[in-house]
Amino acid sequence: MYQYDQYDQKMVDTRVEEFRDQVKRRLAGDLTEDQFKPLRLMNGLYLQLHAYMLRVAVPYGTMSGKQMRMLGHIARKYDRDYGHFTTRQNIQYNWIKLEDAPDILADLASVEMHAIQTSGNCIRNISSDQFAGATADEIADPRPWAELLRQWSSFHPEFSYLPRKFKFAVIASDTDRAAMRLHDIGIQLVLNEAGELGAKFFVGGGMGRTPMIAPEIRNFVPADELISYAEACLRVYNRYGRRDNKYKARIKILVHELGKDEYTRQVEEEFAHMNQLGLNPPVEELARITQYFQDPPFDKQASDDLNLSD
Repeated sequence: MYQYDQYDQKMVDTRVEEFRDQVKRRLAGDLTEDQFKPLRLMNGLYLQLHAYMLRVAVPYGTMSGKQMRMLGHIARKYDRDYGHFTTRQNIQYNWIKLEDAPDILADLASVEMHAIQTSGNCIRNISSDQFAGATADEIADPRPWAELLRQWSSFHPEFSYLPRKFKFAVIASDTDRAAMRLHDIGIQLVLNEAGELGAKFFVGGGMGRTPMIAPEIRNFVPADELISYAEACLRVYNRYGRRDNKYKARIKILVHELGKDEYTRQVEEEFAHMNQLGLNPPVEELARITQYFQDPPFDKQASDDLNLSD
């Protein structure tokens, strides 16, 4: 799993203290609910009928025993002894008191977890194959790529107020265990004919009242251009996505109404412009992120000893 570096921890700790001040002002009446709403949503806090609900990110579905114990502690201390794991690798607590929310976020930060951008019209938690980094059919570990996307998208000023929520999934095998094509953008790591690593992009998937399977819009994006291509996809959506009707504000509706070919044409045009700006992270950045991952504690001898004939 990913281990925070000093920048990750500083960012999360700073956000906790910032939100603590915002909650204090809301409880004192210095912020109205309309003023507070976008602030709480960017910290994963929903106002429901009887209580607040907090959604906590489990990036690409990986967490440690220490983190799991903290989630149990939060359920016991601040909720009703349970939480709800979602299909997109989050956990939700449904009986939260507003005055407790900053303390919960501080407890989460102490074990390298957060609720940043788990709600609101922004890029949500980056999900992946639940067996990422541990299966023989992967051509690469997708988790560092998912983490690169998380770091790029966190607090991205251009995509903080999208027409609607936005969801990525990253996989690295032909077996899609993450329902990648039901996401706004699905990315599959692939090798081209020369054996070079890159990605297929699928855009415009979704569930809800209008389920759609994302079409493939590009069969190979070079690995070092993946971020720029993702940004090009989002820029077209941010420019033309409906903001007058939340039920038609998803990228799946835009791709459907423009048509895959026209949407792809505009993305390619934007991508050509993006590549002139030098915004792709250096290749060394992925190597740096990869160093912060711990592999699962594989016990090959134990698997060899299994009797699968019983």
